[in-house]
Amino acid sequence: MTDQAVDAGGVDLSGRDRFPAAAESVFLGRARELKELRADIERAGLDTLSGRKAPRARVLLIAGGPGSGRTALAEELVRQVADGYPDGALRARLAEPDGTPVPVERAARELLTALGLPTPPGAAEDELAEALRDALAERRALLLLDDAAGAEQVDALLPDNADCLLVAVSRGPLTGIADVRPCTLGGLDTKSAVELLAQHIDPVRITVDPRAAESLVEVCEGRPAALTLAGGWLAAHPKAAVADLARQLHADTGAGPALARVLRFVHATLPGTAARVLRLLALAPAGDVDPHTASALAGCSVEAARAFLDDFAALGLLRALPSPLPCYEVPGCLHPLLRALAERQDRPAELQLARARMLERTVRLLQSCRAITETDSPETREKLKSLPSTLRFPTPRAAEDWLRARRPALLAAARLAVADGELDTLARRLMSQLVRAMVAHFGTRAAAGDLYGVHRLVLDVAERQRLPRERAAALLNLADLDARTGRTTEALARYRAALDAGREANDPYAAGRAMESVGGAHQELGDYDRAADWFGRALAQRLARGEREDAARLYGRIATAHTYAGRYGEALRNWRASVAAHRKAGDVAAHARALSELARVQEYAGRPAECLRTCQEAVEWARRAEDVRLQAALQLRLADTLERLGDPTAAALHRGVAERMLGDEIRAGKDGGAAGTWPEQEANACENRSAAAED
Repeated sequence: MTDQAVDAGGVDLSGRDRFPAAAESVFLGRARELKELRADIERAGLDTLSGRKAPRARVLLIAGGPGSGRTALAEELVRQVADGYPDGALRARLAEPDGTPVPVERAARELLTALGLPTPPGAAEDELAEALRDALAERRALLLLDDAAGAEQVDALLPDNADCLLVAVSRGPLTGIADVRPCTLGGLDTKSAVELLAQHIDPVRITVDPRAAESLVEVCEGRPAALTLAGGWLAAHPKAAVADLARQLHADTGAGPALARVLRFVHATLPGTAARVLRLLALAPAGDVDPHTASALAGCSVEAARAFLDDFAALGLLRALPSPLPCYEVPGCLHPLLRALAERQDRPAELQLARARMLERTVRLLQSCRAITETDSPETREKLKSLPSTLRFPTPRAAEDWLRARRPALLAAARLAVADGELDTLARRLMSQLVRAMVAHFGTRAAAGDLYGVHRLVLDVAERQRLPRERAAALLNLADLDARTGRTTEALARYRAALDAGREANDPYAAGRAMESVGGAHQELGDYDRAADWFGRALAQRLARGEREDAARLYGRIATAHTYAGRYGEALRNWRASVAAHRKAGDVAAHARALSELARVQEYAGRPAECLRTCQEAVEWARRAEDVRLQAALQLRLADTLERLGDPTAAALHRGVAERMLGDEIRAGKDGGAAGTWPEQEANACENRSAAAED
């Protein structure tokens, strides 16, 4: 045991195994409330009494102040009735630890994800809430909505299915939701409260002085959270009498509920360093704490931070979370009290410095998390070696596991950093690295929902700081996600705004990509004239800058727009320009694909002989590019063209060649090579969407 681990009062903070409070607790008391809640499930609602089928799920409300055990009661009720709901129980928290209401959009997204259903990035609140109600319309499920800030949140998520049950936990009534009778909680009865104390300390200490235990229950007002803290403190002080603790709490004349008095007492008896670490945990995003977060906030080593967190959990100040990694949660009832202690005892500059250290540590962890996926690069390997061992991940899988486990806290950190307004530089770095890490480990499509929210935060900072370059990048990223989810009109508006921002920043890349994307949006909307015009503007810029590869691609996009419009002459002219540009650039594969598209348009234009010659040339270039799939697709096109020219025998030969090529590719995939699939005959096979600027 180190000297720092023991204070003058003899508090042993060297390890959690000395504290019985670390053991799993058993639900106590509330028998009457549970009986009433279960009876309320079976009670006929107003609609049933009037002869109408209940159109919506029954709502049970458990109301009580923080620390009253309202969430524990809701969880126990869910456990008892879960068998009646075969489609399972869904949970969502509707308020942040500081009391800020969670947007319905985020809660609905989490519930849909728990059901294994898609959640389109950027979808509106009403759309997601409706999708959730539709998903629950045919299910018999149970919803637990914790920390509801108001009736509007609950009403938006309420299933239109009488076979479902919704259990809401709130501080007060949910005025506006019909047929809801709140179960209002006070303190535990004395017998149950004493039993709760006995879960934390040796029951003999209660048996020898039962009146002292009852006095402690009285001063704690029977509140489970206060009793848990008192029990944890008594467990850490085996020589302290229960009566002594009761007297000291009675002597506290400070304002606030019982929980505040017990927390002040426990905080005052901690060593100075431990007390400071405890106060700073109120700054943890979403109240979610791991050793790195605590280490950065307190400015101590990760090992010391882990020891502090274990000790706090044993004292009842933190709640261990079910996770493969060491993670803890600041109980919602303690969060505002700890924040008040921090604001009273720590200078604002110290709190801001702690926030900055936490964000900087998060940025470095995200950099390491992304870099472990790029170890093929010698430069990246050297950067990883230069990092402290505590910031390095042993394998990409370990980094991905960390990213998944810390995802809610990382997103909350980004939201808090942006809301703070005084750490925008760190906030921008954090969001940049968060996007890169998510794309590296999950892929853009799988992480699209989270990426959309992060890009909106980037846009907020860019507009607040008047940063047109960052604003253009954020708008482009958001528009790309809008386009991928079918909101083309919204994407078009954002692409136009990105173009204005790119021009204001004198950023040719952003402006060029915005012009090209505006053209793509018009093409998606069926306005092929405007699409060709915008592609032409982007082409002119690329040619002026000497960006020949991009220019070659844009010739293809212009040709595609003309093809859709039926202007085959213009399409052929632009495909020939694309072919020439790719040949000049030396891109064999792109040259072969452009020839393939040229042959397609020649076929549409009724020129089978030209199509045949172009296809044969494209096959040769595809062979040079070693693109088996393209070769097979071209052999099929040759077969179709030969049939139109009246040569079915030759057509059958080419079709057989294509089938053999695809068969060999599929077999190679089964043997561990690249998996082969039948080539899709896309109308714009040469069209490549510009990659989103993720930074």
